[in-house]
Parts: sequence; structure tokens; C-alpha cells
Amino acid sequence: MVADLIFCSDVQQNPNISNDNYVSSDLDSIRQRGKLIAITDFNSTNYFVYKGEPMGFHYELLKAFTDYLGVDMEIITENDLENAFDLLRSGRADLLAFGLTVNSSRKKEILFTDPIVQTRQVLVQLKPFYWRSLTSDALNRLLIRNQLDLAGKTIFVQTNSSHYERLMSLSAEIGENINVIEVAWEAEELIRNVAKGEIEYAVCDENVARVNSTYYSEIDIRTPVSFPQNIAWGLRKENSQTLLNELNSWISAYKTSRSYALLYAKYFRNSRSSLMVKSDYYSLNTGKISRWDDLIKSASNEIDWDWRLLASLIYQESRFIPNVQSRAGAYGLMQVMPHTAKKLGINIKASPASNIKAGTMYINRLQAVFEPLIPDEKERMKFILASYNAGPGHVLDAMRLAGKNGKDPQKWDGNVAVWLLKKSDPVYYKDKVVKSGYFRGTESVNFVSEVLERYEHYRNIVPEEGSNRLTMNTVRNY
Repeated sequence: MVADLIFCSDVQQNPNISNDNYVSSDLDSIRQRGKLIAITDFNSTNYFVYKGEPMGFHYELLKAFTDYLGVDMEIITENDLENAFDLLRSGRADLLAFGLTVNSSRKKEILFTDPIVQTRQVLVQLKPFYWRSLTSDALNRLLIRNQLDLAGKTIFVQTNSSHYERLMSLSAEIGENINVIEVAWEAEELIRNVAKGEIEYAVCDENVARVNSTYYSEIDIRTPVSFPQNIAWGLRKENSQTLLNELNSWISAYKTSRSYALLYAKYFRNSRSSLMVKSDYYSLNTGKISRWDDLIKSASNEIDWDWRLLASLIYQESRFIPNVQSRAGAYGLMQVMPHTAKKLGINIKASPASNIKAGTMYINRLQAVFEPLIPDEKERMKFILASYNAGPGHVLDAMRLAGKNGKDPQKWDGNVAVWLLKKSDPVYYKDKVVKSGYFRGTESVNFVSEVLERYEHYRNIVPEEGSNRLTMNTVRNY
């Protein structure tokens, strides 16, 4: 099974979704359904795609926790805190995997896990344009360093964030008015607008501000406006105690591990962060996945696929390396076998474009094989992907074995996939319905899952660009 991702907009566009589509946060129910549903936001620390690979601090934490539970994860992306809380409270998700500041007002609404990190809230302000010529003392005299000097200033914060509450408390503490403006921008957008000079001041968490300061050297983040605060994940108060207990047990152990130390350093202490964010293949900024996007988009039109699905398949085959060759002789971006290319009449080594053309021509042939056999479009895609990896003969064998043994030959998960795995057992590959003999199906079953999982990450981060072709509206439930 794969990690399903959906847009919050899918929820918002369907306000009449019945309660049958809501989820229970009880741990047994999560294990029974086989997946944990979490809400997170996308930005340069929490969740993003870089060079075709899904990444992010909260994404990797979720992956580690769901691996520990032995379930898949479904991610709902939502950068608006109010919407995220509504989704959690309404029962559409089990977990709010944001960097939530733990405070008393939020404790009235949700349950918090044990802290994942600790950080402070800091003032984000713009240095003068000649700051490099100044001494530290001279620079400090030009910037706000004393919280008392926030009196009368206008400071922007994310709507419904803990930063608003903190600044209101600070205003009361100093006995002067601080003009706090809530906007529907998350931390990175606030910081970017300070760096551009669009706003004077913002407040956000120090760990996020520190990362952003590596690619906005003109901002200053050295003035704290709070003491250190706990950052945690949130759960609904109803029917979440067993999940909370399991999460806290896991967090306690994981935070002492080398894996956690490396993960935190990767996202919050990585001097290369600025290079990554400035890359053409940092998808949040550019919408690009690879250097071959234009070729992929053009080729996807020939097979009526969402280009991001084809990109995921190509990443799986070659990691977007154009001249890679497997030990079996498969070549190029789409790892086309020489005998297949010969039948198609294409020189797969001539160019990346010719390699992609060969791969998509082969996909069209597979679509012709399975269209009359698998009426459901979502299911058919899995059979086509499996056949791209294994060859159609082995998949057709698995369909016949499934049907013979009381399984549905038109469904992949739990049915044909199971029998493709059994084709390495002589009891089954010697069955008279088998035409293509022995096959070790593990790689092909994993291939289907991994291509679709990555596609869902791409769909969540990378724009579709107006395509009306096969999208996650039709394949979300893999």
C-alpha cells in the first residue's frame, strides 16, 4: 500500500462529505485501516520536493513513526492554521503534524504530544543596506534589541499562530501598545516579505527563522520575544489517548537516537539549505521536478497521463540520470530494454527525448492490453505500472492465478499483487494457467507502490498546470 496525499481543497470543495468519510483516532482503528492520516504544511523545513525526492522535517518524522507502527501515512496539506485545526476537530485526520507551540489556550482545544523540539519566538527585521560595513555594536544600535522598543511598532504574524498571543502578552507586560497584524502567510512568507522590505517586522519561531536567514542574509533574527517554548504535534481530545500514548513512547525513544540528531541537523543546521532553496529543482519555488520536465510534459500528452505520474515513474527507473544502464541492459531515463526498443524502431541512446518516446510508446501498448481487461481506471493504472516493470506476461499470469484461487483478477492490492509474489514458488509458477514461468515479483509490487506514492507527493507540491488528464482525482485511493 502507498501513502495517500490529498489537498485540503478537496475537502473544502466537498462540504457535504458524510461522516462515513471521517476517521477515528483510536490506534486500533488506525492499524485496522492500515494508515495514519496526518495534516502538515509545506515549506522549506516541514515538507517539500527537491530533485524529485519528497523531504522535510515533519514528513520524515511522520515516515519514521508510521514505519514504527507498520502502517502507511496519508498526508493532508494545509498551510492555514485555522483550516488545519478545523480538519483535525472534524475528524478528517488523526494528527496535526505541525510545529505547534504548546500553550494554555491550545491545551483547551487539543491534546499535545511530548515536545518534538524547543525553540523561541524571535523578531525578524531588516538590516540596513550598508550593514556589512558596520561593526556589531553599530549594527545593534540600529536594530531593535530591547523588547521595550517594540512599543508602537507594527508587527506581522501568521493568523491563529501563538505569536499573536505572545505579542499581546508582551504588550501588556511593557504597558505599551504593539500593533499586531495577523495575515494568512506562514513563517517563510512573512520572512520573505521582511527581506523584500514589504513589511518592517514579523515574529516567527527561531528554528525556522534560522534556516531562512541562510538564504536571506539581509534579515536579523537575534532579538527574542519569548522564552524557550515546547513545539509538539496535536491530536483531538476525543478518542485519541491510545495514539497519544504510543506517540509519546516513540518520541521519547526517538529523540535520544542518532537518527533524530541527524534529522534535526539536516533541516535546521544545514549550511547547504540556501543552495537547495535556490535550486531550479526546489519544487515549492519553481514547480519543477527535473531538467526533463518539458520533455515529460510533452510525452505525457501522448499517453493521457498527468505529467507528474510519468515523472515519478522516470525517477523510479533512473533518478533522472539520462545515460544510466542496468546490469540487464536497460538504458536511459525510462530504462527501456534494447529488444523492446528494437520492436518499437527507436534508438534509445540517441537522446533523452528518444528514450522517453520509446518508454511512452511501450506504455501505450500496455494500456491497449489492459484497457479491455480492467474497466476501473484506478486499478488499471496499477496493472500498467506493474507490467512496465515486470512485463505484461507475468502480470497476466498473476491475474489468471488470482481468478483460479478465488481472488479478484481485476484488483491489484490484496489480489493480483499477492499472486504475482507467489510466482517465485514452483507450486504456482508450474500451474497450467501460467504462461510465462518463474518470476520474483517483489520488485514489481514495490515498484507500483513507490511510483504512486511519489506521484502523490508530486501532486501535493507541484502544480498540474491545467492538465485535464489522469490525476489524483482518479487515483487517490491506491
